[in-house]
Amino acid sequence: MTTWTGTELTKIGNAEELDIQSLRGDGTLRKPTTIWVVRVGDELYVRAYRGRGGAWFRGVLERHEGHIRAGGVDKDVTFVEVSDEAANGQIDAAYRTKYRRHDAQYVDPMVAPGARAATLRLEPRG
Repeated sequence: MTTWTGTELTKIGNAEELDIQSLRGDGTLRKPTTIWVVRVGDELYVRAYRGRGGAWFRGVLERHEGHIRAGGVDKDVTFVEVSDEAANGQIDAAYRTKYRRHDAQYVDPMVAPGARAATLRLEPRG
C-alpha cells in the first residue's frame, strides 16, 4: 500500500481547497470540482457538502479512483468511504478548526449528517 509522504500530508493538509476528479467507467477523468480537505493524523479526508447526492460524490462511487490537486501536489488516489463514528468526530473537529474563519453557513453543513455520510479518505496510488 502506498502512503502519503510527510511533505504531501503537510502541503495538502494546509491547502485551503482541493481539486478532485473521479474516474469515469471508461477511465477518463471527470471535470475537476473544488472542495475542502482536512488532515487528521496521517490521513486526508474530504466530504461532499451536498451529501451522497452531490454530483462529484456520485461520480466517485463509480470506480472509487481519481485524481487530486492541492498545495502543489498532483496525485492519483483511491477514495475510501468512512463510516466510523469516532473517525467522523475527529474529522468534524478538523473541519471546524481549519475552516473556523468561514461563516457557519458554510462550516455547519460540512459537519451535518448528510456530509458525514459522504466522507472519503484519500489514499495515494502509485
